[in-house]
Amino acid sequence: MKNIAFLITPKSEVVWVSASGTLGEAIERMKPNGFAAVPLLDDEGGYLGTLTEGDILWHLLDAPDPRLAQGASVRDVQRCTNNRAVHIDAKLETLVLRAAEQNFVPVLDDREVFIGIVRRKSIIEQCLVNATTQTSAPDSKAQVRYGEEYQSPAAAAR
Repeated sequence: MKNIAFLITPKSEVVWVSASGTLGEAIERMKPNGFAAVPLLDDEGGYLGTLTEGDILWHLLDAPDPRLAQGASVRDVQRCTNNRAVHIDAKLETLVLRAAEQNFVPVLDDREVFIGIVRRKSIIEQCLVNATTQTSAPDSKAQVRYGEEYQSPAAAAR
């Protein structure tokens, strides 16, 4: 695999939040999709981090008046999670390591501009594809097809 481009969900299909927006606007972007975390971008499209529902909750709980806090700038919300981004030329191994701790991995281009995310599910599916193409056993039971439960050849023989 030369790069991770084919695994990316492009920015145009990603729910993200602008750091120059309000907390109320961020909630309205996140609520319909039920996302627990979204990328936080600056006005130039640079990735600033991840905004989580937990960050929002703690900000509202710490505010004297939660209704007024919804008008606060997203930039003022303290973030507890740091989803580290990768560049477009990252290796699958790097994605796997990041996905162990993050639901999605933000991807940046050579100018450090956010271009999309790679979801944990996509990473796992690609690892399964790679594992099955590397299987040398001619037994078709050893092959894994997406959507089927994996059973090792040793377990199948029992």
